[in-house]
Amino acid sequence: MLTKRIIPCLDIKNGRTVKGVNFIDLIDAGNPVELAKKYSETGADELVFLDISATEERRSTLLNLVREVAEAINIPFTVGGGINSVEDVENLLKNGADKVSINSSAVKNPDLINQLAQKFGSQCVAVAIDAKRIDGIWKVHLVGGKQATDINLFDWAVEVANRGAGEILFTSMENDGTKDGFANEALHTISQLVNIPIIASGGAGNMQDFVDAFEKGNADAALAASVFHFGEIEITELKQFLKKQNIEVRI
Repeated sequence: MLTKRIIPCLDIKNGRTVKGVNFIDLIDAGNPVELAKKYSETGADELVFLDISATEERRSTLLNLVREVAEAINIPFTVGGGINSVEDVENLLKNGADKVSINSSAVKNPDLINQLAQKFGSQCVAVAIDAKRIDGIWKVHLVGGKQATDINLFDWAVEVANRGAGEILFTSMENDGTKDGFANEALHTISQLVNIPIIASGGAGNMQDFVDAFEKGNADAALAASVFHFGEIEITELKQFLKKQNIEVRI
């Protein structure tokens, strides 16, 4: 059985880690390099770094900060934000990223997924999908959740997998920051439709929420931010808790 992964997420704005609720009302959550080092030392399986304002500001990801974080950790490192080309990915990989996460650029140019998978391998390409329900239907949103589309979440997840993505990072915008748990029904539906790993994101509030994401949502990994940044959940304790629930994790 594959072990389930626990992944802290650094949402970066103006060089600092930030966290909000439902993608708004951002507050400072600390120095990204210091947080990354702590997570690497306390049992995180991977780290995700999302430059959340890069797309909106129409610029590339902060390479210097990516390099600093990469040098501070010894776990797999995924970077997203402002990635629009093969060249962007080459620059990130040269500066310490192990994988990249694309979101808005993939929707605007779906062939980018194929290009990156062919050039770097599917294992290097994660596609992030931010979605929320509109009139009961899950719709994909772009530009840090600010731009709604008519694209159905589940249709897009299938297309992403078919185009060669190695995994999907699904964030429920309506669960994000609420600490009410992950969107497990939607997670489970995605897991039934595709045969690539799904990372659950948005809504972690307590340790049981992670259990539910794995058991009810059938997620392969669970990502969280504020509960880790502000010390509400310690990763070492979370993994011990999951182990007691018979969920395979790397201790």
